[in-house]
Amino acid sequence: MSRSAHPAGPRHADVLPEGHYTAPADDLNALDEKVWARTVERGEDGVVRVGGIEVTRLAEEFGTPAYFLDEADFRARCRAWADAFGTEADVFYAGKAFLSRAIVRWLKEEGLNLDVCSGGELTTALDAGMPAERIAFHGNNKSEGEIRRAVEVGVGRIVLDSFQEIVRVAHIAQELGKRQRVQIRVTVGVEAHTHEFIATAHEDQKFGIALAGGQAAEAVRRALKLDGLELIGIHSHIGSQIFDMAGFEVSARRVVQLLAEVRDEHGVELPEIDLGGGLGIAYTSEDDPREPQDIAKALTEIVTRECEAAKLRTPRISVEPGRAIVGPTAFTLYEVGTVKPLEGLRTYVSVDGGMSDNIRTALYDAEYTVALVSRRSDAEPMLVRVVGKHCESGDIVVRDAFLPADTAPGDLLAVPATGAYCRSMASNYNHALRPPVVAVKDGGARVIVRRETEEDLLRLDVG
Repeated sequence: MSRSAHPAGPRHADVLPEGHYTAPADDLNALDEKVWARTVERGEDGVVRVGGIEVTRLAEEFGTPAYFLDEADFRARCRAWADAFGTEADVFYAGKAFLSRAIVRWLKEEGLNLDVCSGGELTTALDAGMPAERIAFHGNNKSEGEIRRAVEVGVGRIVLDSFQEIVRVAHIAQELGKRQRVQIRVTVGVEAHTHEFIATAHEDQKFGIALAGGQAAEAVRRALKLDGLELIGIHSHIGSQIFDMAGFEVSARRVVQLLAEVRDEHGVELPEIDLGGGLGIAYTSEDDPREPQDIAKALTEIVTRECEAAKLRTPRISVEPGRAIVGPTAFTLYEVGTVKPLEGLRTYVSVDGGMSDNIRTALYDAEYTVALVSRRSDAEPMLVRVVGKHCESGDIVVRDAFLPADTAPGDLLAVPATGAYCRSMASNYNHALRPPVVAVKDGGARVIVRRETEEDLLRLDVG
């Protein structure tokens, strides 16, 4: 099965879809290091550990379901991205993947910048001490209040997403006596090989200003004329969970062509180009993500080559990895509640979480893998569908996987690569309590986002 596209499958399959993997792994106890966080390992006693701590102990202390985040892995990935691009480029962590005050502090300490896309994310960033000049503010419909706050605190850049926003930001900046640094987000007409809901650079979608029909060029013309704005560059983001660099090459070529038009018409060479994020991670063993140094080399070569052809100075590059940093660093730990065999089909294994802590399978048909982590088992493999406890038939955590045939109530299962978007998109559906995020490092564990309580639910219900 190709992994140049978003890992997806049919929504309502009663049997494994054609072309899907049809055989279990040789050893169900093995943990593919490509999929799991770096300090995850299975001990001699058969119990899986992260940061040196057994998952059984973590479950006893923090309960299930819960997200466990490998802090050492997160920090190492931050450093890898920073080192890959060096001092001649900027790396902005995409906060929408997962953001908390602890995450912001780690980013600051490891030298990364931060991309936010709401007032809440901006507040979290500032409260945790991220310097405003290291923050970029995204969003297709920023409120006047959000823009005002961003300008007041001096964010490093606001990414303009519409003609209305160009005027709105300029007016607020002038009113506050400031000149706001901005980029213009353009849609370059690239159809990224990804799921429809996370492809963002084709024309028929809500983000950015289209290159087609001269719209982006007109946006540049307007921004350059407004005293409240300092236009520093062009922004392009083509989608998410992408493995193929071809889309970035086409995107960079079209953005550089726009830079050349700006130079020829206005006599200005814009100094920056942001190519967004969206690089894929391994959700299953079949995925083959690129390393940061390979990505940096490829993107730098693409932009340099295109600028040389257009006789432009090479602009400073920015990238926005979010999932690529936090995604692989966490797993979700569940306890099995029921095991229900369906003869001739598969076995349904129900866990104590579900679509309230991981909506991606239901929303994007995303694929995950799963492992029995509280013990070793030499039982024969059985085909399973791991489902949650919510009142929805689409409440699926892992659509098709193999677990040992002796999997039973009380066992602990872990789903890897859930660091990105799972907690960020978590909900209170069926009045479920959103799980905690627990950072684990060097034999210690601490809550960085606590589990919700029933009191939290009732506190918001002012009825």
